[in-house]
Amino acid sequence: MVQTSERLVSTDAERYLLVYMIAVLGIVAILVIVFFIVFQKRKNKLLLDKIEKQREFEEALIESQTEIQEQTLKNVGQELHDNVGQLLSFASMQLNLVSSLVSDSIKEKVDDTKNVVKDAMEEVRALSKSLNNDVILNLGLHSSIQNEVDRLNKLEKIAAKLTIQGKTRNITNSKDEIILFRIIQEFISNTIKYSEAKNLGITLNYSNDFLKIIAQDDGVGFDMNNIEQGSGLINMKNRTALINTRFNLETSPNNGVKLMLDYPLCEDI
Repeated sequence: MVQTSERLVSTDAERYLLVYMIAVLGIVAILVIVFFIVFQKRKNKLLLDKIEKQREFEEALIESQTEIQEQTLKNVGQELHDNVGQLLSFASMQLNLVSSLVSDSIKEKVDDTKNVVKDAMEEVRALSKSLNNDVILNLGLHSSIQNEVDRLNKLEKIAAKLTIQGKTRNITNSKDEIILFRIIQEFISNTIKYSEAKNLGITLNYSNDFLKIIAQDDGVGFDMNNIEQGSGLINMKNRTALINTRFNLETSPNNGVKLMLDYPLCEDI
């Protein structure tokens, strides 16, 4: 009986020890799992914070670059207006003087030169306005784009057209208005330099929530998969990111280029 009782006590002790060890192992496992979950959450948070800070840094860098570009463009526009414009004005006055002194056989050539200088003066004035953000804000998006279209048509480099659809609405954020115009200006510049296009169309389509901008040419286009993205395309993408605008570019060889922007008109979008 004594041996039996001792065996039962020993069995109970072993059972309690086993239960205790299982409980300890369970607690340790739970602590490990909790620690792992907390560690992963902290790691994910640090990673998200790093990504957010990187995004904020990139946005700040793009904004800084944009401000520098705008100031540079403004300075160039002012120099064109003040210096080149004055030189052309002086040349025009001199040609007027020459025209009154030369014979009729030469006067026609002088008059032709006067007209060339006059056209150059008007081009310099138009160009200086398009580079000055203060002038753009004063004119507004529609008039600024229309001026670019008129300038292209006058130069006879390409047939350009601006179309307005929907009920027009003002863009309350002046910075956004400047950026939208610069994107269109960049597209126009690329079209003139690379596309060999004959026609360029720009459409501003207003809905309740968005201003949809479409700029399209009928030029040679390019293969998006094989061509390196030049600074012009990168600039357009970076600028749209600053103003929460959807950016899409469609092109293929011999099918022109189509740019589509969706700018939110409502602050809560």
